[in-house]
Amino acid sequence: MFKTMGRAFMLLLVLTLLTGIAYPLVVTGLSKVIFPKQAEGSLAYKNGEPIGSLLIGQNFSDARYFSGRPSAAGKDGYDAASSSGSNLGPTNKAFLDSVAQRAEKVRTENELSANASVPGDLITASASGLDPHISPDAAQIQVARVAKARNLSVQQVQALVDQYTEGRQFGFLGEPRVNVLNINIALDSL
Repeated sequence: MFKTMGRAFMLLLVLTLLTGIAYPLVVTGLSKVIFPKQAEGSLAYKNGEPIGSLLIGQNFSDARYFSGRPSAAGKDGYDAASSSGSNLGPTNKAFLDSVAQRAEKVRTENELSANASVPGDLITASASGLDPHISPDAAQIQVARVAKARNLSVQQVQALVDQYTEGRQFGFLGEPRVNVLNINIALDSL
């Protein structure tokens, strides 16, 4: 019995060292060599200081910036420690009311007509509540507002949207998208 327990303990120790220490160190080391930016969290910098990750959405409420997707993660949204959606279904009254309020806010902020269509990604939160991207359509309806707030031409801001629109991954996965943090950094550097 003690011999069997000794072997079991040795196996536990060996597997703990292999899978709990060696494997994570090897994978982390390889990722830092092969994908150094991603391994460090895809951080974005301004004046040498990290200002956020290109993988996590942030709240931009100033008219001078593009707004991202709404977030239900945490009390004030965009809380990576509380990543989640609202868990409200598409027929839930609270959900429908919040979508209607967000749509009205988007129309008002961007000076759209009362019956103008609003892209879904500007009025519904993603499943994680941390989506860093918006659709090109969602960026497009914000161009005039951002240009006006920054005293830029619509063409200048539109050129940035075109420049920062990422295509489908590998040419066929997902949809075209605009990283909100990336385009807002570019706006600040104009």
